[in-house]
Amino acid sequence: MPASGYLLVVAAASLFAWLGPLSRWAYDRGMEPLSFVAWRAAIGALILAAVVGLAASRGRPLVHLWRLGRRQQLSLALATLMALALNMAIFGAFSRVTIAVALLAFYTYPAMVATVAIVLGREQPSRGTLLALVLALGGMAVVLVGGLDPAAGVVVDGLGVLLALGAAAAQTVFMTVSRDGYRSLPADQAMTLILLGSAVGGAVAAIAVGAGSGLAEPLRAPELLPIVVAAGTLGAGIPSLIFLTGIRLIGGTRTGILMLLEPVVAVALAAVLLGEALRPIQLVGAAAILVAAVLLQRATGPVDSPRA
Repeated sequence: MPASGYLLVVAAASLFAWLGPLSRWAYDRGMEPLSFVAWRAAIGALILAAVVGLAASRGRPLVHLWRLGRRQQLSLALATLMALALNMAIFGAFSRVTIAVALLAFYTYPAMVATVAIVLGREQPSRGTLLALVLALGGMAVVLVGGLDPAAGVVVDGLGVLLALGAAAAQTVFMTVSRDGYRSLPADQAMTLILLGSAVGGAVAAIAVGAGSGLAEPLRAPELLPIVVAAGTLGAGIPSLIFLTGIRLIGGTRTGILMLLEPVVAVALAAVLLGEALRPIQLVGAAAILVAAVLLQRATGPVDSPRA
């Protein structure tokens, strides 16, 4: 099993974690969340389109969509729809419940991914993999719950929790179909199309809820441009590409477990950049996830083999 797959997923988790501080800075400067989603995805798509163009100029042929089989076309369309649904659902959850509660519900997706892989017969996790999953989920819960401020209260709303679980389900479907569903399409070309779909969907959603004027906010407020460019680069283009590559290399279960590093890195970044307190119990949770990553790398359970 290629070690590069593990490193790519860890890198993707670390980069996605920057979205917390970046989005907070954008919101503090008057940007609406849906506009942030649209700009982030659009810039990420542009960056990956440049990567695709550079590769094409060096002789790598483009894979045209109409040359893909019907099944691969449908898989790509489903992955794009799930990426958009994920963004819309988690945004709705954040507006109704405490962010930590939403994240606790959302990060159940590694368990969902593992369950689906077992049901489909793609993976037969070893004891080490299952132990890593339990440790990582427990560590993530400790990190997030440990960051709750008792004075601020905890908001739990049934619809908000359902939206977060819906986002987890969308992520599960995305990871499941992305493993082999459109393998003939190189990862950079696939993620360019997926991010483009998310950008268009985010813009349409902003207009639909009457927030369309906010789409031009980065053009009216130049201080927002570096933030959305960083979000599109560090929080979309680069990590999305290596995330998809990691899924294809090590499978959905292992990718999902390693992605639990994302909230740990996000909490650490919030402590350094936003002045949010980091409590000792959160370090214990982070350590549990790191132990899980080591166990995962040493686990010998078979990974679903690549298919063309």
